[in-house]
Amino acid sequence: MRRREFIGLLAGTTAVPLAARAQQRKHWRIGFLRFGPASTNAARVEALRAGLRDLGYVEGTNIVIEFRWATTVDQLSELAAELVRMNVDVIFAPSSTETEAARQATKTIPIVFANHADPVGLGHVASLARPGGNTTGLTVILTDVVAKGLEILKEAVPHATRVGVLFSQTAPSHRPALQALETAGEKLGVQVLMTPVRTVNDFDGAFATMARERVGGFFVPAEALTFSNRERVAELALEYRLPGMFGTRDNVEAGGLMSYAPDHHERSGGYIDKILKGANPADLPVEQASKFELVINFKTANALGLQVPVHLQQRADEVIE
Repeated sequence: MRRREFIGLLAGTTAVPLAARAQQRKHWRIGFLRFGPASTNAARVEALRAGLRDLGYVEGTNIVIEFRWATTVDQLSELAAELVRMNVDVIFAPSSTETEAARQATKTIPIVFANHADPVGLGHVASLARPGGNTTGLTVILTDVVAKGLEILKEAVPHATRVGVLFSQTAPSHRPALQALETAGEKLGVQVLMTPVRTVNDFDGAFATMARERVGGFFVPAEALTFSNRERVAELALEYRLPGMFGTRDNVEAGGLMSYAPDHHERSGGYIDKILKGANPADLPVEQASKFELVINFKTANALGLQVPVHLQQRADEVIE
């Protein structure tokens, strides 16, 4: 059974003419800024390294990756400033959470994001076609993705009349997505129960609240907090016997029920190549995800006593057994 790993690839220059820097530099220094522990991001880091090697960049030979792991969202600003003081050539800030901190720290060092939910709405780019400034990358139109994900969850648990939404209050791009979920819920005849969390310590209480409110399932938009603590989320879902739809396949691999998410595997590496060859981030259009995958964990479904409808089984791009 295939397993695709997300690859976020990046590199860049400062305001010095990019083409000239690309020809002169032999070693590139990449800042990797992430909210969450290194242990939960190991697969993505290895995918990054493998993808860079495929493009001719070998760590210790012509690139150096400076990893900075924040244990809290507030710590991101300090770590971003540290990378700026190191004068890294580019900062990789995967989501809107890290991108916000990086943009506060620098207006000149290129910043590449990999799964930003709302770069225009948050002012991180001027437009998708012409980002302007020093920030570009890959985006997911999260408002569309969450609406479709909620629809699929409703198909999996058709008798559910109430669905919890487990979301992080620290994810700056989630406000439009939450509104989209409420709108989608109205169309599906499902009441949406917003259940905010800020740290991992809030998870137990959030699940207890959803269980008390008798939700038939729950939805988790993609973001760093639930990604970094995906094993704990999966444990609580099984404990409270709640089927969940997630915004990343990693949560399903950790024991979650289902995910509906984009696959950036084939396109993210292009940003490294273009920037190192002299492209200006301001002129590199932000790419939108065009391919989405439905992944279902049958082992979890069996543990929950849930019979996944046949049409969803047939539709799934991958099943985990």
